[in-house]
Amino acid sequence: MEQNVGVVDRLVRFGTALFLIFILVKTSKASVLSAVLLVTSGALISSASSGYCPLCTHLGMTTASRS
Repeated sequence: MEQNVGVVDRLVRFGTALFLIFILVKTSKASVLSAVLLVTSGALISSASSGYCPLCTHLGMTTASRS
């Protein structure tokens, strides 16, 4: 898979995921919203660490630099 997530985008995704996890830890309530935030955080961390986002591929977008 070709990377389609740039460096700045990866940092923003990782920071957003950490923020969502922080909110989950701070509220410490089990709910549907907590589950959605946890899954979203996982998806953001996954795309940030791999540099690949399936949604961006589907939409034909890329934030990675063309070398």
